[in-house]
Amino acid sequence: MVIPKGVRPATSSRNLDRLNQELYALTEIAKIIAASPDLRALLRAVMEKLYNVIDPAELGVVLLWHETAGVLRPEASFGVELEALQDIRIRPGESVSGRVFDEGTASLLSPQAAVTEAMDNMRQTNRSNMASALGTEAVPLSELAVPLHVGDRKYGVLVLASMEGPAEFSEGDLPFVQTLADLIALAIDRARLQEESDLIREAEHIEHLRSEVMATFSHELRSPLAAIKGYSTALLLEEIDWPDEKRHEFLRLVAEECDNLEGMVGEILDSSLIDVGQLVIERQPLRLPHLAKEVTDDMQLRTKIHKLVADFPSGFPIVDADPHRITQVMRNILDNAIKYSPDGGLVLIRGEVRPEDVVVSIADQGVGISPEDLIPLFEKYFRVKSATGYHVPGTGLGLPVARSIVEAHGGRIWAESKVGEGTTLYFSLPRQGLSAGINEDE
Repeated sequence: MVIPKGVRPATSSRNLDRLNQELYALTEIAKIIAASPDLRALLRAVMEKLYNVIDPAELGVVLLWHETAGVLRPEASFGVELEALQDIRIRPGESVSGRVFDEGTASLLSPQAAVTEAMDNMRQTNRSNMASALGTEAVPLSELAVPLHVGDRKYGVLVLASMEGPAEFSEGDLPFVQTLADLIALAIDRARLQEESDLIREAEHIEHLRSEVMATFSHELRSPLAAIKGYSTALLLEEIDWPDEKRHEFLRLVAEECDNLEGMVGEILDSSLIDVGQLVIERQPLRLPHLAKEVTDDMQLRTKIHKLVADFPSGFPIVDADPHRITQVMRNILDNAIKYSPDGGLVLIRGEVRPEDVVVSIADQGVGISPEDLIPLFEKYFRVKSATGYHVPGTGLGLPVARSIVEAHGGRIWAESKVGEGTTLYFSLPRQGLSAGINEDE
C-alpha cells in the first residue's frame, strides 16, 4: 500500500508522540541528575518523572545493593510508599530483581504466569512484606527489571510492574528503560565516587591530625618525664646535701608532673574507650555545689595567679550523675580555663537551675577563642591556637572527652567567647531520676 505524501498512519503518529515524550523525559531526568547532589532526592525525582512516561508502569522501585548486608534494599519508589517497602531484603539470584542484579541483564516478563514462575524462589519473609506493602498478594501482570551498573560496578536494579492492566510491557519499552537505568547508574556512580573522595579526604585529614597529635603527645609526655627525671636525679646526688625546703620543693614538683602525666594518659585512655563505645556511666545522687567546691579547691593548689570561685544558688537540686565523670568534666574545663588565661584572673564556676535541666558554666578572663575555632572546639584532636602565640600544653583531648561524658548523661556542652575577653564553657545535665525532686538544702 502506498501512503499518500503528507499522510501518516495513526500508529506512526502515536509512536512519534511516544518518542517525543520519552526524549522529553530523558532530558528532564538528565537535568535532575546534573542538578541534584543528593542521591535519595535524585532517585525520588526520577521516579516521579518515570511514572508519567510509561503507561503500563503502575508501580516502580529502585533497589540498591548494600555491600555490608549483602542484599538489595528499596531506596525510591512510585505507586507504593517507600516506608512500606523498608523491610524487604532481596539476595542476589532471588526473585526477578535478585536474578537481574546477579546476571546483569534486563528481564521482561509477561504474561502473569511468567512473573509467577520468576518469583518462585522469593523468600517467604519478602513475600509477606511485599503483600503487606501492596495490600494484595496478587502477582504483577507483567514486569520489567533492568540492572543499574557502570562497567563491572553493580549498584542495583530498577523494577517496573503493571499490576492491574490492561496495558503490559513490551520489547518497545526496553530501550527507553535501559537508557534511563544507565542514567541512574551514572548518577549513583558519581555519588559513590564523591563519597569515596570525601572519605579519602577525611581519612587524610584525620591521619594528618593524628600525626600532629602524636607529635604533640610525644612533646607533652616528654616534658613531665624530663622534669621528673631531672628533679629525682638531683635528689639522688650524694655530693649535694639539699636543704629540707629545697628537697620538699623538688618532691612537690615531681608530684605535680606525675599528676600532669597521669592526666594526659587518662585522657588518651578515655578517648580510646569512647572510640569503642566502652565509656561507662555510673549514676548516683550527686550534689553539684559540693563537687564544684572540691574541684576548685584542688585546682586552686595548682595556680597562684588565678582565683577560682564556685557560686551555686541555695536549694540547688541534686541530680543523678556519675561523680567521677562529672569531676573529670569540671577538671578538664577548669584546666583549659587556667591554660588559656596565662595572665591569671578570676575563674568562676556557676550553677543555674532550669525547668528541665541544670547548667554549669565556667568563665575565665583569658585570651578568648576566635569564632572559627568555636565550631570545632569539641572535636577530637582539635587544638585552639592562641592569638598571642602563647604555647598551651596538653593533649587536645580534654574537651572532646568532656563532651562525650556530658552527652552520655543526656546533656550538652557549648561555649561562648570573644578574643581578648575570655571564654565561658557551659554544660547541662537533665533533672530526671529519683533525685530530681531533692534540693541541696534538704
